[in-house]
Amino acid sequence: MGVGGVVLRFFSLAIRVLQFLASAVILGIFSYYLAVLSRHNLDIPTWIKAVEGLSGAGALYGILGTIFVCCLGGVAFFAFLGVVLDVCFVGAMIAIAILTRDGTQKCSGNVKTPLGNGNADNNSKTSAGTSFHMACELEKVAFAVSIIGIFFFLISILFQVLLARHHKREKRFGPSPANNYTYGTSRKWWSRKKNNTEASGGLDALPTHPTPADVEMGEKQPEKNWFGSWGKKKQATTGTPATGAQNGYGYGGSAYTGNI
Repeated sequence: MGVGGVVLRFFSLAIRVLQFLASAVILGIFSYYLAVLSRHNLDIPTWIKAVEGLSGAGALYGILGTIFVCCLGGVAFFAFLGVVLDVCFVGAMIAIAILTRDGTQKCSGNVKTPLGNGNADNNSKTSAGTSFHMACELEKVAFAVSIIGIFFFLISILFQVLLARHHKREKRFGPSPANNYTYGTSRKWWSRKKNNTEASGGLDALPTHPTPADVEMGEKQPEKNWFGSWGKKKQATTGTPATGAQNGYGYGGSAYTGNI
C-alpha cells in the first residue's frame, strides 16, 4: 500500500475511534441516569431508554468499524456496508440531539432534566438525590457530543468512499502479481541469473568441440573468399575432382584418417 493509502487508512481509523468515544460519552451519561432512576424505583421515560440504546449501538459500531478499517479497509463490499451504516448512525445522532434538546437551556433557574424539573440555583436535589444543576450539565454535554457525532459519521462516509476508490485503483494499476508487476523487478531470480550468465560469456555453457580444420597437421586452412569459390566452381566444370588434400576441406591427409 502506498503513502496515500496509509494516510487514508489512518484518518479512517481515527474517525472510527472518535465515533466510539462520542457514543461512549452519551452512553455513560444516560447509563448514570438509568442507574439513579432505577435505584430509587422511579419511572424511567421511554426516550431515555431510546437514547441509551442508540448510543450503545453507536459505541459498538465504533469498535467494529475500527476492526474493519484495520483488516478490510477499502474492500468494496465492506466500504459500501460502512457507508450505509454511517448514514444510519447519522440519523441516530440526529435523533439523540432531538431527544436531548433540553440541553440547550442554561443551567440556572428552573430547569428541565431527565431526573426531574426544579431550581438549579440553590443546590436543590431531585427526587433521585442528584442536584438539578449537575443533571442539567450532563444533558448539555450529551446534546453537544451528539452534534459532534453527526459530523464524525458524515466525515466517515467521505473517507470510506476515498479508501474504496484508492483500493480499487491500487488493485488495478498498482504493484500486484495480477498486473504482472511487483516491487523491484518483474523477472524471476532464476531467469535473471541465467541472463547474467549468458551476458558474462556463458560461464555455465559447454565447451565447443574442435572442427576437423582445427586439428589439421601442418596444413593451412584456406581462405574463404570469392576467388576460392570461383576456383572450386571451375574444377567442377572442367571435371577435375577436388580432393580434400587439394582444397583443404575433408579428411584426406589429416590426423583423422592416418594418411600422410
